[in-house]
Amino acid sequence: MAVHVSHSLHLRADGLSAAYPDRRIFTDLSFTVAPGQRVGLIGENGVGKSTLLRLLAGTIGGADAASAPLGDAIVEGRLTRPARTGLLAQELPFHPQERVGDILEHALAGVRAIERELDAASAALALVDGDREVEAAHARYAEALDAAERADVWSAQARRDELLEGLGVAGLGLDRRIGEISGGQRSRFALAALLLRAPDALLLDEPTNHLDDDAAAFLEARLRAWRGPVLFASHDREFLDRVATGLLDLDPARAGAIAAAGSGAGEGSTRDEVLAASGGTVFGGGFSEFLVLKAAEHERWQRQYDDEQEELKRLRESVGGVARRVAHGRAATDNDKFLKHFKGGRVEQAVSRRVRNAEQRLATLEREQVGKPPAPLDFQGIPPGSHALEEASGLLLKLTDVAVDGRLALDELAVAPLTRLLVTGANGAGKSTLLGVLARALTVDRGVVHRRRGLRVQLLEQDVRFADPDASPRRLYERVLGERRAEQVPLSSLGLIAPRDETRPVGSLSVGQQRRLALALVIARPPHVFLLDEPTNHLSLTLATDLEEALGTYPGAVVIASHDRWLRRRWTGERLELHAGRRVGAPAPRVRV
Repeated sequence: MAVHVSHSLHLRADGLSAAYPDRRIFTDLSFTVAPGQRVGLIGENGVGKSTLLRLLAGTIGGADAASAPLGDAIVEGRLTRPARTGLLAQELPFHPQERVGDILEHALAGVRAIERELDAASAALALVDGDREVEAAHARYAEALDAAERADVWSAQARRDELLEGLGVAGLGLDRRIGEISGGQRSRFALAALLLRAPDALLLDEPTNHLDDDAAAFLEARLRAWRGPVLFASHDREFLDRVATGLLDLDPARAGAIAAAGSGAGEGSTRDEVLAASGGTVFGGGFSEFLVLKAAEHERWQRQYDDEQEELKRLRESVGGVARRVAHGRAATDNDKFLKHFKGGRVEQAVSRRVRNAEQRLATLEREQVGKPPAPLDFQGIPPGSHALEEASGLLLKLTDVAVDGRLALDELAVAPLTRLLVTGANGAGKSTLLGVLARALTVDRGVVHRRRGLRVQLLEQDVRFADPDASPRRLYERVLGERRAEQVPLSSLGLIAPRDETRPVGSLSVGQQRRLALALVIARPPHVFLLDEPTNHLSLTLATDLEEALGTYPGAVVIASHDRWLRRRWTGERLELHAGRRVGAPAPRVRV
């Protein structure tokens, strides 16, 4: 059992499977991404998106290995990828002492090698003697020239400057150490280094995390012009809509929707949109189209589930004896009595046949019935009495002339019991700083922060890190809520962590699963003021959409800081735009002489 790797200009998986001893990651996955195609990888948190990208990149597994371990998992199948395949991972490999300029120069090492090979091939071409040598030298030069053109070796320096400018990190300086810059800046330097390498294929894991509008638009333009295959996992719905030429859905739950849809999977469609594969589902359209299709799938799934449950109920009643009750409606007459013995046998045979048919149908339906469609996240399910917002009135929080030196200067902000506020602005505008002030995680240098007595505020941070990686989600849930509250509102009832993952070490969960746990810890004991910093980062597309819809019914105040263009385009509540720590449109501060 092994992973076999070969090289071509395509990205391809054939019968790829990965599993732990106690659970499957994905099974028998097959797909192809051709040069010029840009496929978005989607699915619930923990279905194996990052694992798949790392396998394709060759950072786990190995060519022709007897087995390819992924921790204690075993991976099997065949992979095909270009020899120069680049991966942008969520967890960056940089050491804090590395300098930005060294990282970028290291990224160019492959390009420099291609350039040297082109020079060597050109020199060798001038020295050959004989037809066979000439032919071989020409072939070598043509191959080197093709590689040089794909890597764009002649414009490496200009591309470096253009990438740093486009991703918004040109002014930080190349002498800066990685440990001296923010996580978002590190991510953008990593992206710049990858694009600078100009690999033949791109594998990107959440590439728009920490990108503002301008940087995201720059990346979109780069990817649309990319000549090689691109496979990317992203929670960014706007990015998916603008970049993806197709989608690969790894969510195993969707198999239930496809099965329920049956031959009607393309119902209402004019083209072959859904190609069901054994390990995933390939959709040949954009994300907006996918949402329409998925909603229709879910509706058909729910309808079939309801119909089958009704049929199961009827069949169980029939098998239990209802069908045996033949309703003659009257007693037999004298003229009928002589037929009783003759007809009785035939009636019993008919009833017996009906019961056997019902039993066969019941056994088949119990074996083949579709599963129950997953319910969306719904904050209306919060048990009554979790908080006292029902009686709350007036303001919960008020900031007056507050300042955090060099980061935030705000004249006034009021948060009422049912406030819905979206805070926007470019990276470094002060969004996270404002949430830190509201959450009491940051102290202001000047100004007044008034909080209502007994006010409970919780912040869902951008990057979740649990201090005890060996603890299970269930154990952490009990620690935070207390055993009594955890019994009243079980972790499983929130629909955020799969039952099979509740007892796993939290350190073994994906980044998205850890963020789902952090969300569960908040909503299980909902605060009066719920603060969310980039809430859609690392969450699956389905959960991000459900979360946004559910926030509309949250029984308290909601303040969100986000650069998510999809969320911003659909926001109907209040808005606060920040620039350099100040409200956009606010008068400039007076300079004291």
